[in-house]
Amino acid sequence: MSNENTVVVWDIFIRIFHWSLVIAFTVAYFTSEEENAWHIYAGYTVLGLIIFRILWGLIGSQHARFSDFVCSPGGVYNYIRELRAGSAKHYLGHNPLGGWMVVALLVTLLVVTISGLKVYAIEEGRGPLAGNPAVLTLISAAHAEDDEKEETESQDEEFWEEIHEGSTNFMLFLISLHLIGVILSSKLHKENLVKAMLTGKKPKP
Repeated sequence: MSNENTVVVWDIFIRIFHWSLVIAFTVAYFTSEEENAWHIYAGYTVLGLIIFRILWGLIGSQHARFSDFVCSPGGVYNYIRELRAGSAKHYLGHNPLGGWMVVALLVTLLVVTISGLKVYAIEEGRGPLAGNPAVLTLISAAHAEDDEKEETESQDEEFWEEIHEGSTNFMLFLISLHLIGVILSSKLHKENLVKAMLTGKKPKP
């Protein structure tokens, strides 16, 4: 397809972010049982990418900004209704459902990474949360005896491990929905969304 028939939608930073996140999350997921350096570094990479995406969602290119694709619940409802009727509007950037999916993925990933850092801090005493800040501590042990502190740490570790595992499983669920949405939207609007995230270009309306 010639350049005259396409328009750049996704800038280079969004594309690098997207595929880097796919790789980093995949590495983190498949090394989670081994507790090795790959899992830790992949987790840090995911956190860094999330921070970048939030910033780029505020100051980035047109279709990268949250203001371009995060709409009201009413707008999402209307889009779903149009989707069911087969008359859904075509969006160059994210559609209303896709926009909310982006937010859901980012929020869930943030929970995954923060809970992972808490587990790392409690188990290994390392990482940025190793100081065990009060805002993230489930039970304060400031004046507890040694055995009570150990019990508290055990409770904290169990709590954050459950949060980490639960949010990771929810992330897998969201990824499944995201892939289904990409397939359906590609068929509905006759465009290759995977290719668009590689080249940055989509067919002109």
